[in-house]
Amino acid sequence: MRVPRTTGRRRLRMSAVALALVLPLVGGATTTALAVPAAAAPVQAAPVRAQNDAGASVSRVDWLTDRRVAVWVNSPSMGVPIQVQILLARDWNRSPGASFPTLWLLDGMRATDVENGWTAETDAETWFADKNVNVILPVGGQSSFYSDWVEQNNGRNYKWETFLTKELPPVLERDWRSTDVRAVAGLSMGGTAAMTLAARNPGFFRFAGSFSGILSTSTLGMPQAIGYAMQDAGGFDVGSMWGVPSGDLWAQHDPYVLAEKLKGTSLYISSGSGAAGPYDQPSDIPGISTNYAGMGLEILARLTSQTFATKLTKLGIPATVNYRPSGVHTWDYWQFEVKQAWPQIAAALGVEVDKPACSVGGAIGGAASANGWLGDCLTAEYDVAGGRAQDFRVGRIFTSDSGTHVVAGAIGGAYAGLGGPAGVLGMPTSGELGVPDGRGRYNSFRNGMIYWTPQTGAHAVRGAILDEWARQGYERGPLGYPTRDEVATPNRPGAVQGFEIGAMYFSPDTGTHAVLGKIMEKYGQTGWENGPLGFARTNEIAVRDNGRFTQFEGGNIYWSPATGAWVIRNGPIFDAWKSVGYENGRLGYVTSDEFPIPGGVQQNFQNGFVTVRDGNVQIVP
Repeated sequence: MRVPRTTGRRRLRMSAVALALVLPLVGGATTTALAVPAAAAPVQAAPVRAQNDAGASVSRVDWLTDRRVAVWVNSPSMGVPIQVQILLARDWNRSPGASFPTLWLLDGMRATDVENGWTAETDAETWFADKNVNVILPVGGQSSFYSDWVEQNNGRNYKWETFLTKELPPVLERDWRSTDVRAVAGLSMGGTAAMTLAARNPGFFRFAGSFSGILSTSTLGMPQAIGYAMQDAGGFDVGSMWGVPSGDLWAQHDPYVLAEKLKGTSLYISSGSGAAGPYDQPSDIPGISTNYAGMGLEILARLTSQTFATKLTKLGIPATVNYRPSGVHTWDYWQFEVKQAWPQIAAALGVEVDKPACSVGGAIGGAASANGWLGDCLTAEYDVAGGRAQDFRVGRIFTSDSGTHVVAGAIGGAYAGLGGPAGVLGMPTSGELGVPDGRGRYNSFRNGMIYWTPQTGAHAVRGAILDEWARQGYERGPLGYPTRDEVATPNRPGAVQGFEIGAMYFSPDTGTHAVLGKIMEKYGQTGWENGPLGFARTNEIAVRDNGRFTQFEGGNIYWSPATGAWVIRNGPIFDAWKSVGYENGRLGYVTSDEFPIPGGVQQNFQNGFVTVRDGNVQIVP
């Protein structure tokens, strides 16, 4: 079960005014350079503000596959968690003690907060699977140019340069086995940022690549064009980014102005011409595609790339320059360019271009032949706790005395997040299987199971919680599928796991029981197991008129369609209600929680109430 790519392509639009700046240049796109004012001398890059990275902690980790992970990093400078996805290096599983260089891939102007465009729009996940680098994919930053803005705008506090160069690296090196050997590349806005970040932080990146980037940002007309594009892509005010166009900050973020700071960095620059190419839908006009906005943007990228490359030549700074004879501003070309640039990236990072030879045989070979969708092998077989394993392009095969089984996709991610064979689940005992309802899938392991559905994701169920869930009918029972992993209860010995219709609780004193639906909601209002009710002592029990109740250590929660859910705590009121027959007696169901009255407390029922004053209990009527 694989994580699907985002369907559809991001819109590439540009305002009519911005298009007007570039469309007159169509005829000379391959030879014309933007006019750069003679007085535009190099400006000293502003130093990156020092940032204490101690606060850049990780708040959440989601394993999407066994080698793709989403990490939420609390950014002190931006004040919010920032998602960063990582495509882990080819030998991540095989060599658990190794660390790896990193390639950072930056997104375009319409970056979303859901997923980086390199995985949403290209085959980067599978293509980089055999590369021995950790691919770093920042998520978000629409229209940000991955820079530190001078002021907040449109609800965003953009401090991307500080985050990327000060806050994120310690997290990657401490938690994700990444070295300080880095490369960066990006498309469009991300291409601009790749060159800017490399120039403003000399030595931080060993390689910088721009695919259709705007590489001259402060020349005549460019701040206005960028401003129009930013308004169109999210409604951002360009003045909030680097201030007024005539200010120093624009020059301090201009790759052209900062070019001399790129000495010693391996550089790659590419763009199309704006003419219709192999990935474009041609219009009725020869050489013109139907993507008019993409045509204009690519012409602008070509002109600024040429100007930038010319300056590099004058400075004696070598760069690989690839001017394609055709092509507009679309993802198909950027997917092509990152592959073209890979040998140069690999050389800069000190890793091999191609994967080492590997072969498949024995029991693993048989499983690979039966599951051709796994793709080619990436590693040789290697030892794991309890058996052997081998990595393939989209999953792993494990073999042990429990058999030979495939673990892949989101289930493979959940398995990796729990430590794989050396973790709590141990080796797999089945391949991925379908659930009878047709909605979910699962793998079995020596010490539990992992279930997945498109709606709930992949989660392990094990131990006493699995035993009780199975007794209740697995996903066909009242709880449905798991929606969370099991976690320890924070203040009392025990564990809890979330499901679609409630949760399963375990404690050594009370055993394992489900808490469901409206009773679960009410339980939450009391403070869960830390409140006066404590842990559940029973599963939900049916009573008259379609009612339900659950017993807890400190009392019960009763629910019926007519009355809702209410707590009745152990004590004199509960004893009085019991004495007249619970909900079947003259008082009927509970209709309120216990509440104070002068001199005591009271609780209401359908047909009366019970009071306690000075130790005296009264039932009315």
